[in-house]
Amino acid sequence: MSSEVSKNSIKSSDFIQSLERGLSVIQAFSPEYPDLTVSEAAQITNLSRPAVRRIFLTLEELGFIHSINGRYMLTARVLSLGYSYISSRNIWKFTHPHMRKLVEQTEESTSVSVLDHTDIVYVARIPTKRIMTIALDIGSRLPAYATSMGLVLLANLSTSELDEYLSSVELKAFTAKTIIDKDELKNRLAKIREKGWASSKQQLEDGLHSIAAPIKNQDGKVIAAINISAHAGRFNEENIEVFYVPLLLATANQISEDISKSYQISQL
Repeated sequence: MSSEVSKNSIKSSDFIQSLERGLSVIQAFSPEYPDLTVSEAAQITNLSRPAVRRIFLTLEELGFIHSINGRYMLTARVLSLGYSYISSRNIWKFTHPHMRKLVEQTEESTSVSVLDHTDIVYVARIPTKRIMTIALDIGSRLPAYATSMGLVLLANLSTSELDEYLSSVELKAFTAKTIIDKDELKNRLAKIREKGWASSKQQLEDGLHSIAAPIKNQDGKVIAAINISAHAGRFNEENIEVFYVPLLLATANQISEDISKSYQISQL
């Protein structure tokens, strides 16, 4: 998939395995594992204890983690890695004014995400009321196939990228309405690509309904998705088509135009 960098895409002599291992150790931390011992991190990452110990000591020296009584925790400095991504892409600069206007128009939450492997990752968000049991913020990850933004991003993959995704993802049911049949999912993605927006009704969580549209770069390539999410009781087929979808599509187009204009200015 285009969102994934594979070792096979570069020469083996150019691949830095120690960097790969260091990043895998950072990614071992999670809400379920906010602090780790060397042994626990080694088990999660499938690395040897000596390798994990050296990585921990290096990360601690660099200020990315700290330790208390043999347990290691990430520090706020790790956020600088994510901020570098957001600031370099100017995502907040392009999306925030339009997202704020969309929230004012709909009085519902809106978010922007990108595709990373089999998940979507939130890169911008303006919430109104909390409608999910899951706390979402920038950096949160959700399975692409169960979300409206994920469906939009998957629908705009190339044939080979989608085949790779379908071969690697394990579809699990979060609710009774989650699509877990790969053929059914593939057919739905084709329809989404044709109509230009996606809807996910109670597929991730009961009571949650969201719609999403694609954000494109200067070449017309889909690089992100924006959504409106609300309690399912406030969304119905009529008001979605007549009220919410036009506002969402207009917002996605405005963001895409800003991205394109910025690129054109940078080339002058």
